[in-house]
Amino acid sequence: MDETPSVADYVALFRAYGHDLGGIFADDTDVRYAFLFEQVVRLLIRPSRFNLSLPMEFRQVAQRYRDGDPATLAHLREPANRNFMLCDLHDLVMLKGGLRLRRAEQADD
Repeated sequence: MDETPSVADYVALFRAYGHDLGGIFADDTDVRYAFLFEQVVRLLIRPSRFNLSLPMEFRQVAQRYRDGDPATLAHLREPANRNFMLCDLHDLVMLKGGLRLRRAEQADD
């Protein structure tokens, strides 16, 4: 089983979009996070220990999205739905070691 993506890979990806993604789902006209969503899907479909620690639903949605499932594509065509998923995943990554990793990085600076 691959070690990547790891929690550090997700933290680095989210960091590029700012430290607080908690409010991105509030504006459904904001498409700034469309590329982030595509990158997250690519991470979620890869087998790794960390991905297996995430709820299966995240991995299933990513797989169906990548496979072109019509219902999944229709649902995630809406920026608000993509952003909501990103917020949930971001929070989960932070709870599963991302916050500890971020604090350690800040202490090293």
